[in-house]
Amino acid sequence: MITQSPDTHPDAEKVLISLIRKANPSQKIHQVRSLSKTVILLSKRAIARANPDLNKREIDLLFVSHHYGQDLADRLRKYLEERISVCGKP
Repeated sequence: MITQSPDTHPDAEKVLISLIRKANPSQKIHQVRSLSKTVILLSKRAIARANPDLNKREIDLLFVSHHYGQDLADRLRKYLEERISVCGKP
């Protein structure tokens, strides 16, 4: 078997693949959600470290800009500003 990851020992990879195959759909979805949450958290933390002057909202908007594009970030910013002016809530 050709390994999928050059930095993982082939025996370890076989065990990991076996565990993934044995997991039920709920377990697999939980793992994917957990990994996605971790990646988002790490990305926002990197943005915050690189931009210590930004508040949480600005970090979130920069995250959206980096991952989904400036157009969506601009529309989200506008939506949030309108929501604050109408509801008084961020």
